[in-house]
Amino acid sequence: MQARIYRPTRTAMQSGQAKTKGWVVRFEPKAARRIDPLMGWTSSSDTDQQVTMRFPTREAAVAYCEKHGIEYQVQEPRRRKFKTKSYSDNFRYDAVR
Repeated sequence: MQARIYRPTRTAMQSGQAKTKGWVVRFEPKAARRIDPLMGWTSSSDTDQQVTMRFPTREAAVAYCEKHGIEYQVQEPRRRKFKTKSYSDNFRYDAVR
């Protein structure tokens, strides 16, 4: 069983930072998904990939995996730097474009 530890990004529908502060442990699928011949639905017999665990820190997530003997891979978050400005700066006359 292998797990992936990462910090979630916000969805396209979010403008705030809710649910992006902690770290998440998700299990990688053990087997490929298959298509049901009758209905055409995609299914899998692996239920571990439905489990998502949240931890407040990266160290807590790593400690959990090590305690339970789970192989893990840590994905560090990529951070972009934004320059904070006010809305009125978009309409400044002296702004350089």
